Amino acid sequence: MECQFHRGRRLRRTETLRAMFRETRLTASDLVQPYFVLEHENPEVEKPIGSMPGQYQLGLSALVETVRKAVDTGLQSVLLFGIPKEKDERGSQAYAEEGIVQQAVRELKETFPELVVVTDVCLCEYTSHGHCGLIRNGEVQNDPTLELIARTALSHARSGADIVAPSDMMDGRVAAIRDILDKDGYSHVPIISYAVKYASSFYGPFREAAESTPSFGDRRSYQMDVANAREGLREATADLDEGADALMVKPALPYLDILRDLRERFDCPLAAYQVSGEFSMIKAAAKEGWLDPIATALESLTAIKRAGADLIFSYFTTELLEKELIPLR
Repeated sequence: MECQFHRGRRLRRTETLRAMFRETRLTASDLVQPYFVLEHENPEVEKPIGSMPGQYQLGLSALVETVRKAVDTGLQSVLLFGIPKEKDERGSQAYAEEGIVQQAVRELKETFPELVVVTDVCLCEYTSHGHCGLIRNGEVQNDPTLELIARTALSHARSGADIVAPSDMMDGRVAAIRDILDKDGYSHVPIISYAVKYASSFYGPFREAAESTPSFGDRRSYQMDVANAREGLREATADLDEGADALMVKPALPYLDILRDLRERFDCPLAAYQVSGEFSMIKAAAKEGWLDPIATALESLTAIKRAGADLIFSYFTTELLEKELIPLR
C-alpha cells in the first residue's frame, strides 16, 4: 500500500487559496488608534514623539484634522490621552469640565458623530508626581483615588465619550465608575476595563508621549507582577462582577497566553493593547533594515486577534488604513 501523508501545501499554493482558507482576519472595526491631545496655546501644534516615530502630541485643531484624514481612510474608533498645561498633586485637570480630553471629545463627536470615541480614565498624565492616584506618605492611596477616577469618567461621559476605559488599576474603580455613571443618567455608557495591566517595561515610549513618568518609585504596587497569570483571572473576574462591559489585557504580544486564558474563561468582549514599546521596537528594527515594518505589524496584530482579542488598540491603525492593507469590514 502506497504511503499517504498530509499535503497541507494544497491550500497554500496561491494567494487566492490562502485567503479562502484563512482562519483569522483583521478589519478596520477590530482596531483603535490612540491619540495624545495636548493643551497648548497653539491648537494647531504637532509635536513629534521622539521614541514613537510617526506619532505626535496634537493640539486640539491638529487632532481634529488628523482624525479627519484618518476617518477618510476608514478609521472607526479612537482612544484619547490628555496632556494638560498644568499639573497638580490631585490631577484636577483629569476631571475638569474644560479639561483637554473633555474638549477633544466634544470636538470629535460634533465633527464625526459616527466615530467611536474611547477615553483613557487615569490620573497619571495630570498629576505633578506622575502616579495614577493620590499620594500619602509616599504611597499611592487606593480608596481616596476612587472618587477622582469616577469623577473623571463622568466628565468624559458628559462630554460625549462613547466608552470610558479606566487604566489606573485601583481596586474597585470599575464599581465606582459604574455607580456614578448610572446615578447621573449615563447607564448606557460602557466600560472597557484595563483589567489585566502589567507593570511592564514596554511602556517606556508612552511615558514620553504622555509626559507621565513617575517622579519617584514605580507602579509595581498597583499594576500587576509580570510573572503572574492566575492573578489576571482574579482581576478579570472582579472587574466583570463590578460592571465592566469588556476587559483589556495590556501589553498585548508579550501576554498572549493571558489573553488566551481570558478568552477560554470568559464570554465577554476582550481588548488588547499593542503598547508603545511593541510599536517602537518594530519601528526601530525597520529603521535598521532588519525587518519589514508593515508585514511585522500585520503579523503581530493577527497574532493578537488569533489569541482571542475582539478589539486591538494599536498605533499602527491609521498607517495600515492609509495603505489599504485591511478591509473596512
